[in-house]
Amino acid sequence: MAEPRIYHPQTLDEGAAIELEEDYRVYLRDVLRLNEGDELILFDGVGHEYRAVIRGFTPNIVRLEVITKEDIALPGTRITLAQSLPKGGKMELIIQKATELGVSRIIPFISSRSIPRLAGERAAAKAARWRKVAVEASRQCGRPDVPEVDEIASFDDMLRAANADALRIILWEGEDRQGIRDILTDERYAGADSFCVVIGPEGGFSWNEIEKARRCGFVSVSLGKLILRTETAPLAVLAILQYEKGLFDTVPGT
Repeated sequence: MAEPRIYHPQTLDEGAAIELEEDYRVYLRDVLRLNEGDELILFDGVGHEYRAVIRGFTPNIVRLEVITKEDIALPGTRITLAQSLPKGGKMELIIQKATELGVSRIIPFISSRSIPRLAGERAAAKAARWRKVAVEASRQCGRPDVPEVDEIASFDDMLRAANADALRIILWEGEDRQGIRDILTDERYAGADSFCVVIGPEGGFSWNEIEKARRCGFVSVSLGKLILRTETAPLAVLAILQYEKGLFDTVPGT
């Protein structure tokens, strides 16, 4: 069985004594069948991992002691995924898989053809839920960090939120001049180590939105002749970027 990993969003030191609340007690003792003296890994979501040993259980808490602390080097390539809200529960799948593919930040947004129209408390509740999905995906895949998940933005706010230093890409099925390969092999962008990728809803982007994005410095690109679903497109482009720039070029243990 893989070594258990627990998210604990607090910077710790070697020798620190900590207590985890009841949900963790149930998970560690009743689900994983761990006992006093067993070890596990804590990660704080910002690049540190801690080996800890279980010192005891009570009805409400688990007592742990931190044995070692390790600083994990984070990838040099940073990718922001701006995702227009899809229908149903697709956003959770997108966030889960984007986290596994190493995305650094996720900006959910509403575009003119988005079907979900969330605002106020409903929007805040959704964002909170998506952050939990990102945490669980990081825990499961072994990431030492957790991607940021922004509050739901408007299309205009999303454009403004993108890092001005990033290579900003908006996927558009109507683009017939350049594909993702053309951009990634263009000498003008050879040194790019920060990307922002914008994905549209089921109905795609309007012409006005594409023009507005271009005026803000975004480059429109195609992923080929096939029109991918809104939940497929981000995974395809993230895998391409990571193959070219980051995640897939390091073998574990080397």
